[in-house]
Amino acid sequence: MLASSIPSSLLFLLLPLLLPPPCHPADVIANSDPSVRWVELNGAPLSHLVLEPGVGHLYVGGVDHLYQLTSDLEVMSHVRTGPHLDSPDCLPPIVPQDCPSATPTHNHNKLLLMEAGQGVQPGSLIVCGSLFQGICDKRSLTNISQLIYQTSNPVDTQYVAANDPRVSTVALVITTENKQEGGGAGGIMSLMLVGRGYTSKGPGDIPPITTRRLSPVVPPRRAFSQEEELGKLVVGSYSEYNNHFVKAVAYGNHIYFLFSRRDMWHKKEYRTYASRLCVSDRSFYSYVEVPLMCSGGYNLAQAAWLGNHSGEPALFVIMAAGQASTPVATGRSALCVYGMAKLDAMLLRAQEVCYTEGGRGSSGQEEAYIEYAVSSKCLKLPKDSLSEYPCGGEHTPSPIASAIPLPATPTFTSTTQLTAVTTATEAGHTIAFLGNREGHLHKVLVRSDWSGDLYGTLLVDSDGSSISADLLLDENQRHVYVLTSSRLSKVPVSSCERQTDCQSCLAVRDPYCGWCVLEGRCSRKHLCQRHTQPNHWLWSFEPTNQCVAVQSLQPANQSKDEQTQVTLSVIQLPALTEAESLSCVFGLLPPQPAIVMGTSITCQSPAPELLPTMPTGSDHVILPVSLVFGRVTITTGNMTFYDCGAVSRLNQSSQCLACVSSVWRCNWCPLDQLCTHNHSCPNQHIILNQRQDSPGPTSCPLVFALQSSALVPLGMSTTVVLRGRNLDIYTDEAQYVCVVEIEGIQLNLTAAVEKKHSNTNTFTCNPHQFQSAVSQLQYSAPVYLRRGDRRIDASPDLRLQLYDCSAGQSDCSQCRAVPEEYGCVWCPGSPSPSCVYNQSCSSVPADSCPPPQITQVLPVSGPLEGGVLVTISGSNLGMRYQDVVGRVTVAGVLCLPQPEGYQISTRVVCELQPSGKQREGPVLVTMGTAPAGMSTQIFTYQDPQVLDLIPDKGPVSGGTRLTIRGRQLLTGQRSDLSAFLGPRPCYIVEEVTDSQLVCQTGSSNQTGGVPVQVLFGKAERTVPGITFHYLDDPVITDAKPAESFYAGGRVITVTGRNLDVVQQPIIAVWVEPLEVQRVKRRRRLALLTAKQQLVFNSTMTTVVERCTVLSSSQMTCLTPTVTPEVKVKGVWFQLDNVRVHYESIKGKSFTYYSNPEFFPLNRDAPYRFKPGGVIAVEGQDLTRAISRQEVTARLGDQECEVKTLDNTHLYCEPPEIQPMSVDDSNELPSLKVFMGNLQVDLGLVQYDSDSLLPPVPLAAQIGLGAGAAVIILSVLVVILMYRRKSKQALRDYKKVLLQLETLEINVGDQCRKEFTDLMTEMMDLSSDVGGPGLPLLDYRTYAERVFFPGQQVAPLSRQLDLPESRRQTVEQGLQQLNNLLNNRLFLTRFIHTLEAQQGFSQRDRGYVASLLTMALHDKLEYFTEVMKSLLQDLVQQYGAKNPKLMLRRTETVVEKMLTNWMSICLYSFLKEVAGEPLYMLYRAIKYQVDKGPVDAVTGKAKRTLNDSHLLREDIDYCAVTLTVLVKNGAEVQPCPVKVLDTDTITQVKDKILDQVYRGAPFSQRPAADSLDLEWRSGQAGHLTLSDDDVTAVVQGRWKRMNTLQHYKVPDGATVALIPRSQSSSGVGVNQVFQTGERRYSQTWTGHEQHDIGDPASKQKAVDETPMLEGEEEEGLRLWHLVKSSEDPEIPKHRKSSMRERERAKAIPEIYLTRLLSMKGTLQKFVDDVFVAILSTKRPPPIAVRFFFDFLDDMAEKHGIDDPETVHIWKTNSLPLRFWVNILKNPQFVLDVQVSDSIDAVLSVIAQTFIDSCTTSEHKVGRDSPVNKLLYAREIPRYKQLVERYYSDIHSAASGCYQEMNSTLTELSGSFASEMNSLVALHELYKYINKYYDQIIMSLEEDSSGQKMQLAYRLQQVAALVENKVTDL
Repeated sequence: MLASSIPSSLLFLLLPLLLPPPCHPADVIANSDPSVRWVELNGAPLSHLVLEPGVGHLYVGGVDHLYQLTSDLEVMSHVRTGPHLDSPDCLPPIVPQDCPSATPTHNHNKLLLMEAGQGVQPGSLIVCGSLFQGICDKRSLTNISQLIYQTSNPVDTQYVAANDPRVSTVALVITTENKQEGGGAGGIMSLMLVGRGYTSKGPGDIPPITTRRLSPVVPPRRAFSQEEELGKLVVGSYSEYNNHFVKAVAYGNHIYFLFSRRDMWHKKEYRTYASRLCVSDRSFYSYVEVPLMCSGGYNLAQAAWLGNHSGEPALFVIMAAGQASTPVATGRSALCVYGMAKLDAMLLRAQEVCYTEGGRGSSGQEEAYIEYAVSSKCLKLPKDSLSEYPCGGEHTPSPIASAIPLPATPTFTSTTQLTAVTTATEAGHTIAFLGNREGHLHKVLVRSDWSGDLYGTLLVDSDGSSISADLLLDENQRHVYVLTSSRLSKVPVSSCERQTDCQSCLAVRDPYCGWCVLEGRCSRKHLCQRHTQPNHWLWSFEPTNQCVAVQSLQPANQSKDEQTQVTLSVIQLPALTEAESLSCVFGLLPPQPAIVMGTSITCQSPAPELLPTMPTGSDHVILPVSLVFGRVTITTGNMTFYDCGAVSRLNQSSQCLACVSSVWRCNWCPLDQLCTHNHSCPNQHIILNQRQDSPGPTSCPLVFALQSSALVPLGMSTTVVLRGRNLDIYTDEAQYVCVVEIEGIQLNLTAAVEKKHSNTNTFTCNPHQFQSAVSQLQYSAPVYLRRGDRRIDASPDLRLQLYDCSAGQSDCSQCRAVPEEYGCVWCPGSPSPSCVYNQSCSSVPADSCPPPQITQVLPVSGPLEGGVLVTISGSNLGMRYQDVVGRVTVAGVLCLPQPEGYQISTRVVCELQPSGKQREGPVLVTMGTAPAGMSTQIFTYQDPQVLDLIPDKGPVSGGTRLTIRGRQLLTGQRSDLSAFLGPRPCYIVEEVTDSQLVCQTGSSNQTGGVPVQVLFGKAERTVPGITFHYLDDPVITDAKPAESFYAGGRVITVTGRNLDVVQQPIIAVWVEPLEVQRVKRRRRLALLTAKQQLVFNSTMTTVVERCTVLSSSQMTCLTPTVTPEVKVKGVWFQLDNVRVHYESIKGKSFTYYSNPEFFPLNRDAPYRFKPGGVIAVEGQDLTRAISRQEVTARLGDQECEVKTLDNTHLYCEPPEIQPMSVDDSNELPSLKVFMGNLQVDLGLVQYDSDSLLPPVPLAAQIGLGAGAAVIILSVLVVILMYRRKSKQALRDYKKVLLQLETLEINVGDQCRKEFTDLMTEMMDLSSDVGGPGLPLLDYRTYAERVFFPGQQVAPLSRQLDLPESRRQTVEQGLQQLNNLLNNRLFLTRFIHTLEAQQGFSQRDRGYVASLLTMALHDKLEYFTEVMKSLLQDLVQQYGAKNPKLMLRRTETVVEKMLTNWMSICLYSFLKEVAGEPLYMLYRAIKYQVDKGPVDAVTGKAKRTLNDSHLLREDIDYCAVTLTVLVKNGAEVQPCPVKVLDTDTITQVKDKILDQVYRGAPFSQRPAADSLDLEWRSGQAGHLTLSDDDVTAVVQGRWKRMNTLQHYKVPDGATVALIPRSQSSSGVGVNQVFQTGERRYSQTWTGHEQHDIGDPASKQKAVDETPMLEGEEEEGLRLWHLVKSSEDPEIPKHRKSSMRERERAKAIPEIYLTRLLSMKGTLQKFVDDVFVAILSTKRPPPIAVRFFFDFLDDMAEKHGIDDPETVHIWKTNSLPLRFWVNILKNPQFVLDVQVSDSIDAVLSVIAQTFIDSCTTSEHKVGRDSPVNKLLYAREIPRYKQLVERYYSDIHSAASGCYQEMNSTLTELSGSFASEMNSLVALHELYKYINKYYDQIIMSLEEDSSGQKMQLAYRLQQVAALVENKVTDL
């Protein structure tokens, strides 16, 4: 934070020091505009500002920070709100293990509101952030750090704000009567209406506008929760209706929301809307919106304010022009104003038209419609509907939108985006304050015709950051609070008080200001007492207004010796009362009464003695004349008082002239020597002023000229003669005297007078020999005449010119150059020749001068081409420039003199001319006939050469020092020498020698070679054969490490590009002494003295170190040594002229740390070391700024290898033998550690050589030796025996291990290879899947396949088959049946009755459930409620027996209803989340299976996961690439397709279709049966290939299907698919032919058999695989790769003997590796599907959360506390009922074909999914099926996934009913039209008809049914549908 008074030049030095640490309280600072205060706050960008009414406290919300401040911007309280661990994909509370995407996330303040207190309950501050799905807190208004309410464990109804910082949220607090709770009718309920945009992450089902409860909160109610009865804006599609909310305001009894969004109804362009709700409307029936139009293309609202305009409420909206059909605002913006009355009228009109006129106006044009894709529509209700139901009702349509926009014309426009608006009313004028994105605050006067005048702009934030939309006026409307990115400013609305005078007050043109005349101040209108009267308050903004001003003064000037009446003429004078009067004040004199007569005011001028004295040197004084009212000066004029006496005193040389020429009315008395204002003199004679029509100056006595010459030589006797006029008036006898002033001394010479004609006299002064001490050629001396004491006026230019010939003329030429009139001659007399006046020369003057003399020539060399300037110094070098022209030669060559360099006689400067060759000689100057002057120096013409250049490249930024080598480089002067690289100068930096010069390159704007030139004057030399190459500047991409210690020397490895371009790279460190730091800290906010500035500027120093370039991409730098007494301010790399700051490389600063500290090994004695060990060195901070690899240690002259380095220890391993010492003074080596430049001596080390124990006696030694020998012998024997045995075992073990490893490596390699191939294929695929490539089924087909699996024509696709005559009646009956089904009692009775019937099969139950789903699809909320109540009955039923069995099978209608319900609710989840990984899995399986042979008859495959479908035989096959001709429009394109030579022709056709129609849905491809495969060879060779033809090979009773191998089709053959001719479409009838193609699997909802992958459970080949079974007349059986092992002759009971089953289990290893290889390859895709289904990273589907909650509630309600039971229920209801079905049958969701071989793989994966969902422990043993063994390792991991999924949903707070209902409403509207409900009702009626009597009886038995006449209503239905005669 900076005080504005700090000089800007020092700002960059002080900034880091003066900024306080973040935890300090913020300081309030005054801006350069002293009236603007501001405070710097943390939490940029600050987003919200709230003002507490009545108290004036401010609350500011930003990123991670919340502030409470006083009205004077002093921080009262500060709270940190983030960052916290969060992810928008996870629901709070965040548990890191369950939410891997959670990262520390900033908390952006989204809402900041005040809730007013209720009674004794104090108010609170509502704070909502972007974290934890936008939950809110309540905080105390007195201290925001005190929490009143915190959403600690939020439920999904408590997510309020958008979880994305970029998505807008607005809110408004309202109070309303509480009609339901809390003390009856008198209770007050506090609510918050929230508008928020759509977020793509997190819960996506929060409506755009919701109502939240604030208080009272009575459990189970929760604060901020969105409850069903509180209302919300229901929308059909959240993402389409993504409203960008700008403002919420309350006005009257309504709430208004302002937002922009895409117009979904009309042109799909973005528009701004205003919507309205009644405050009391809890159901949003009154919702209506209207588009706002701001002409000029301004369509996106940015900010708004509800203010007043001309006394009427109006909405001021900032609108910006959108960027070409996007919601992105451009800079072009405007202020548009909408009157609330007009807005309300538009909204009412839209409501009325939609209520009573069906949405169409009188002209039939659509004026109103229903928005938000809901199933309401405009009606034609009675005309008084709107007045009866102004806030709507259940029967009125909603939400309504007006089709007609409310227009407005921009009041103010801007090219910089406006971001904020607030308004104020001042003296009936509306003033708008507008903020923009560059930190400016505009002030605009809004006129009554809605036009605007910009009258002021203030830069509020010098950083130029955007002004927040929260722009607020303080309580007394005197200041605006402006919030920018990191600053809160308090800006006065006007600066009236600062204007101290009327002119400046009117000049500000501020509508707030006006000049209050009688009070003498610039004020607001209401503060001026008489503002109602004319001319009393002058409005600043009125251009015609003028200040009260003195138009004229009479008289304007007068003599100071007079006193007169002064009359002032005044304009704009305000009227006074009779009792009031004005005064005149002259200067500082006392006031005098003024007489007012209209606009004239008369005053008496002050007495002469009261006037102030004249200023020195002036003849007048100006006094202000002020008109005063009381103490207030109304206006001021100026009056001048003059002094005639002063006029003459100030002009002594010509007093008379000055007096009578004066601007004042002064006259001259010549006899009295007096200048006076009077018209008479004491001695009669007077000369009047020229202003009085008198001759004036011409009448003055005056000496006007010299009669003698003005030139007077010194030392000669001279007579001066003067001429005068008008001197006859003097009649006294006084004597005339001539006075000459020389150097301040007056010389008086007696004058003789001679009278001439016409009033003229001549005065001859006595002759005199004038002398002067000053030695100069000429001196000007004034001369005048005196008569007695009177000085006669003299003309100002009357002067004698005294001169001295000898001064400065040192030689003959100079003397003779003096002008002739001076009469100076060169006199050759004694004692030496000199220049004298001609009459003083005693000898004959010289008529010619001596020859020239040359003393110096510079330079003495030049290039052959000339062009350099040669300076010749000497004497007698001519008297003028023309004398030397053509008279100078240099080494015999003419040299051209330059006029500007010529000095008379002493200097000639000439330009050297070309010589043509090398030559030398003297310089000659010739003058006339005299001998030439010759120089003693010899001038040489030489030919300089440049030969070489080092280096020849450098960066374009320059800074490279070039060394140019050559010969004779010192040609000419140094200033003549310059070097150039192409057109750019190279700056010479060192002293030039004859053989080399050094210059530094400048920058270039492009790379490339440039010639190097050296210029010697105009002579140019180019370095031959070498160009200098400007290369791209070096770029540093990385430099590490980023820290060093003070000693430096640490190697920084710098990587980048073009580093070798640099000549001398340097690392530099900018440091500052700590002492200066302390000075700065002490005087942080004080003004800097000059002394301190000196300190700051002089103490910044730089330490540098050179770097070593290793290659173009790498260099190393050693960190410079820095003393600990300094602070490091910055580190950079200087690469010639390129400077790279360390921070700019990776955004991380370079840090210097204190040096590591080592402790000596031993204090005094040497360290004793035992060889074989390591030396441990202790220290501190050893690793803080260095790594082990950088540290070396030396012991003496050898290395001690550093083994380990940690923060406190270094361990090094010395050599085995003690090294030599490197120090002569000590024998022992010392240990030294080297870290960069740091070298630490740790002391001496002494090796232990002799044992320190006392010697052992000899006898003991012999005894010990013998004993040891025996023991060693025995041990050796044992070891040898053991080793022999263990070696054998080890050999066996290694053999087995090798086999296992080989197998594992082979499988692993195979997996890796397969996986790589697969991923390559899938990469191509994923590009298809990302967009429209995912072949999802449309909802209708999906529903058909799930609801009615296996049915050829599902009811969804059928039409009602009725005769036209009956159709209307039947449809009416079915409609009544529909109404009956909407009665919950009827529906439950109907279902229970059907289930009680014997003949009602399980298939019937499923069919009826699906028909009910169809019929009730448009009322899913009702359907859900019915399903819940039926499930409760089911729990009751199973609870008594075995609750774990519930939902296990589909035995009841409700279980199939549940399946259908899950399918409906999870369709969008499949579409958005699970569909893609499922499709990827399907494609991966298909790709893998198709890569190996697949038997077309049995469906067995070489590549599979299912051992029962494994093709075990080794089939020889090879891959073949066919070139398929594909017709694309008119042209035929070849397409390569990979197939196998063992593929049947149908398999080949399928693979070709797969490739050609890649990414296309299966249903859109042609069928393989409809096409023939034609092999084309050459021009005419066309052969049609088929699976079976006359060429087929028949062996016994086996007929083999034709393959590519059979036809010998080669690799690369060309084939084409052609439409099949009709004749060939027949199929042989006497063949058993299995196609391998299936329509659907059995729908998998019955889970009796869980081991679906077990071979024993797969006895359904005949059921599931359609066979074309002939009559077997010929008895031929088809085979493809293997013959079917089932021999019809073997009796069935022997087919599956025990031994064969054992053999089937014992799969050889090779087959197991195939399964393993397939599993490994597919593992990623299986994982992806499971994770997509079971991940809680994104919120689980609402239906799953809702249903699991329901199951938990049911268990609790029925006292089932066994967690396993609830787990089984959940598993049965979701994974087994829905997901397994989808996994096993991807064709339910995707438009794909699932073949037998793919189905077999999917079965294994589905079984794995089932095993993962069970609670029982997954045990595998020898007898386990291979399929279970395959996934034995993965299943526990998947189990954890399932358990976490269940527990996360359970632990997330419940309360998603409301969310579920809105989802169901949305789904009902979205898909109901897809359902053919009449057909469903007709089918249902068939069951009613079948069990008619039982149903009627059941309904009549029920008492409630009797009351509702349900049986009677059903009979009515029967009568209509069937004409059934009933007992009605």
